[in-house]
Amino acid sequence: MIVFGTKGYLYQLAILTLVCGSCGNPAAHTLRKRVTKFTLFFVPLFPFSTKYATQCTFCGTEVKVEREQAEQLQAQAAGGPAGQARQPYQN
Repeated sequence: MIVFGTKGYLYQLAILTLVCGSCGNPAAHTLRKRVTKFTLFFVPLFPFSTKYATQCTFCGTEVKVEREQAEQLQAQAAGGPAGQARQPYQN
């Protein structure tokens, strides 16, 4: 008998201050990476799905972003001054 399946991993990449496209408030947004891996006998072998999203901490709205945009936001979080309002992000 072969036991296989999937397992999901959630990574928090950065916390950014953005203007929410849903509620309009300048609030902290978490940039997250969700990776789904194929498992064999409960051992994760390789990733087959990777998705990025930002979530507003004020209203809870989650917006999917592309990999390139996630990399730009992560670089912006690492290099920008803390506590400063960033560019608005629209849905």
